[in-house]
Amino acid sequence: MKVRQNLYLDQEIAESLDALSGRRGVRKSRIVNDALRAWLAHHASTNAEQLFKERLDRLARDVVLTRRDLSIVIESLALFIRYQLNVTAPLPRGDLDARRVGRNRFAEFVRLVAEQLKTSERSLGGAPKPEDLA
Repeated sequence: MKVRQNLYLDQEIAESLDALSGRRGVRKSRIVNDALRAWLAHHASTNAEQLFKERLDRLARDVVLTRRDLSIVIESLALFIRYQLNVTAPLPRGDLDARRVGRNRFAEFVRLVAEQLKTSERSLGGAPKPEDLA
């Protein structure tokens, strides 16, 4: 369906439109319709592109910060493991009680990590726990 519109054009634009429609054998309505469609599409995409650009910029900053934080955590863990291995004497092979205690401690450590990950509580860098505020 086509809708009739009454438009006012500058004299030079009207003359250019007359010349263009005469040379190409195309109706003025088609030329104006196509030009307006292109103009509207460009402006609509520009707004959407701007919104996406801002969101992508924010996400890119978050990724950079996350990479930085992750490298700090990895380096801290590596240094701690190296230190712990240097200061802790190895268990004798025959000391089954000590090995059992080690396995139990490791199992408890894994349980605590899983529990912390299920909740919003964090040991470092998170919001303070309610009991810490009292």
